[in-house]
Amino acid sequence: MSQFAPTPQDRFTFGLWTVGWQGRDPFGDATRPHMDPVETVERLAALGAYGVTFHDDDLVPFGSTATEREVHVKRFRRALEATGMTVPMATTNLFTHPVFKDGAFTANDRDVRRYALRKTIRNIDLAVELGARVYVAWGGREGAESGAAKDVGTALSRMKEAFDLLGEYVLSQGYDLRFAIEPKPNEPRGDLLLPTLGHALAFIEQLENPDLFGVNPEVGHEQMAGLNFPHGIAQALWAGKLFHIDLNGQSGPKYDQDLRFGAGDLRQAFWLVDLLETGGYAGPRHFDFKPPRTEDADGVWASAASCMRNYLILKDRAQTFRADPDVQAALHAARLDQLAVPTLAAGETAVELMADRRAYEDFDVTAAGERGMAFEHLDQLALEHLMGARG
Repeated sequence: MSQFAPTPQDRFTFGLWTVGWQGRDPFGDATRPHMDPVETVERLAALGAYGVTFHDDDLVPFGSTATEREVHVKRFRRALEATGMTVPMATTNLFTHPVFKDGAFTANDRDVRRYALRKTIRNIDLAVELGARVYVAWGGREGAESGAAKDVGTALSRMKEAFDLLGEYVLSQGYDLRFAIEPKPNEPRGDLLLPTLGHALAFIEQLENPDLFGVNPEVGHEQMAGLNFPHGIAQALWAGKLFHIDLNGQSGPKYDQDLRFGAGDLRQAFWLVDLLETGGYAGPRHFDFKPPRTEDADGVWASAASCMRNYLILKDRAQTFRADPDVQAALHAARLDQLAVPTLAAGETAVELMADRRAYEDFDVTAAGERGMAFEHLDQLALEHLMGARG
C-alpha cells in the first residue's frame, strides 16, 4: 500500500465542491450533510494531498455579509497554514443562482453580465490573496436550448469582452495570475459555448491578451463529446496552453459522471498519465470528481484517496512500460523514431522537394503500401503493462 501512498510532492489537488458534494441530483435530494471547508482541508491534508481549490460560493456562502465573509476566509486561511496545504487555483460560481439561468458573461440581460463580472473580480482578489496562480473559467450556463434564443456570434463577442476586461484587470493590478478556460459540450444547458478544447484554443487567439489565457480540460467533458482526451491534452501541451487539468472518470458520451479518476475509460487514463508525466506538464493534478451519492462520509474519503492511488498506479505502469526493452524495440518497429525526424531536411525548400525523384518518381509506392506497422504488437504490450502482466 505504501508504494502508492500520495505525498504533497505529487501535487494532487481537489476542489471543495468535489468531496463536499452532498449527493443532490436532478432526481434526488442530498444524501450527505454539508461539509465544512476547514474539515475538507484537514482531511485532504491527512490523505497526502497538496492543495485545495474553490468556487467563491464554496468557501463563502452566497449572500453572506462582509463580516461573515471575513470569518469564513480567516478560518480557511488558518486551516491552510496549519496543514501546509496550498490554493493553486480558484474559480467563480456563475451557474447555481437563478440569476444565471441564461448565462453570466453571455446572458441576454446586460445587468446580469455586469453583475457576473463584479462577482468574478471580487473572487479574483481573494484567490490571489490566498496564493492562486490559475483562475479557471467554466461557462456552465453559457449556451442555449433553442436556436433563436441566443445569437451565438454576438454571445462570443460578449464573452470576449468579459475575458478582455478580466485580463486587463489582472494586468492593472500586477497579479501573477493566468486564466484557464474549461470547455464542455452540454449540461446543464442543451448546448454550451466553447464546447471542446479545440473551440477554446481557437477562441483564445481572438482575445486582446492571449498569453494570459490557456485551457483547463476535463476528462469527462471531452469524452462526453466522444473525443480522445489524451490527444486533446497533447495538442494543448503542443500549443503551450495547458494551464490546469481536471481529472476524473467517464464511461462514454453520456451525462457528466464525474467518476473517481481511473474509473470509466481506463485505457485513456493510462495514456493520459503517461503523457502528463513525460510531456512537460508541471501543474497540479487536480481531481474534479463527485463521490457517488450512495456513499457515506467514509466512502467520500475512500473515493478521494482512490483518485490519488489510481494515478500513482498508472504512473508506475506507464514508467514500467516505457522502460521495457521489448516496448522500446516495438516502438522502433512501429517507426516512432522516424516520426520525430522533420519531413523536410534542414533548409530544404518546396522547389528542392519537387526536384527529389526519390520522393515521388522513384518512390516504390507498392512496397511502402505493403509495410506492416506492428501497431498491434505495440498496443498489446501496453495493455499487458496496464493489466500488470509484465514488469
